[in-house]
Amino acid sequence: MRKRDLLTPIGITLGFVMLFLAIATRGGENAATFVDVSSIFIVIGGLLASLLITFNKEQIKVTGKVIREAFHQNDQRLPELIDLFVQLSERARREGILALENELDDVEDPFIRKGIHLAVDGIEPEVINDIMNAEITAMEERQYRGRQIIEKSAEYAPAWGMIGTLVGLVLMLTTLEDPESLGPSMAVALLTTLYGTVLANLVFIPMASKLESKTDEDVFLKQIIIEGVIGVQSGQNPRILEEKLSAFLSEEEIKRREYMNLDRSVVEETVNEA
Repeated sequence: MRKRDLLTPIGITLGFVMLFLAIATRGGENAATFVDVSSIFIVIGGLLASLLITFNKEQIKVTGKVIREAFHQNDQRLPELIDLFVQLSERARREGILALENELDDVEDPFIRKGIHLAVDGIEPEVINDIMNAEITAMEERQYRGRQIIEKSAEYAPAWGMIGTLVGLVLMLTTLEDPESLGPSMAVALLTTLYGTVLANLVFIPMASKLESKTDEDVFLKQIIIEGVIGVQSGQNPRILEEKLSAFLSEEEIKRREYMNLDRSVVEETVNEA
């Protein structure tokens, strides 16, 4: 399950707001000079042209989807994942591995469902491990290929900013006979470099880094899922499986899970006494 990641839009908005406030504070009446339509055309137009040359049509099509991924995060929590596999392990030991088919309707994660299906079908643990790891490798490759568009944008934006600056300098040199125009012309020439650098360092590089972090997180969770599926399939004791999977938890998550289990135990005791 995914939920919206508010930190990405907040970070981008905060960066632009701080930049605007800095310009407005120091620039005063000249703040409007930081907006130049021709500079925007050079940077944005050149960036889009470079991306069209670099990538094929299918890769360009998924650009919007890749960008949206930076604004969402996985809501799957590791303690809840461990509880799920403990529950599946207990039922498998009590009723048999085939009984897990009835549990699949309540499992939202398709990777977990696939693993349980393989376990129910009686596939050997080594084969399950190979199949699911192959899917992880394919996922990493897909996400890397999608992330390349953002990473290349981070490379191209400053370059096109520099190209725009060079164009502006050439135009400035043609008006050397008018000293009053040199200052404004130089300012406009530098704006393209500013636009390209801001886009790269405030939007594209942070976004690519976040997508890379999401890939690492997805791989980490899926490796834990593989351990859980193999533990259930091999009939491991639920307590042993719980201890094994808990090794992936941070100290904070361990304490939070202990509190949750304690609260659950208190509730169960209260119900039994009633």
